[in-house]
Amino acid sequence: MSDKKLKVTLVRSFHGRLKKHQACIRGLGLRRMHQTVEVIDTPENRGMVNKVSYMLRVED
Repeated sequence: MSDKKLKVTLVRSFHGRLKKHQACIRGLGLRRMHQTVEVIDTPENRGMVNKVSYMLRVED
């Protein structure tokens, strides 16, 4: 099992967005603007990142 991580930063507000998109942001562990979290690179996390990619900055 690889422990590859993604650094994900919220760069646009999620207020007023679709509920499913807000849920993806919360699922990634992001709570506020410009917060950065490291998530394990799994297909589930990658799918959430892809769904709300317009609000995020992602680094490998």
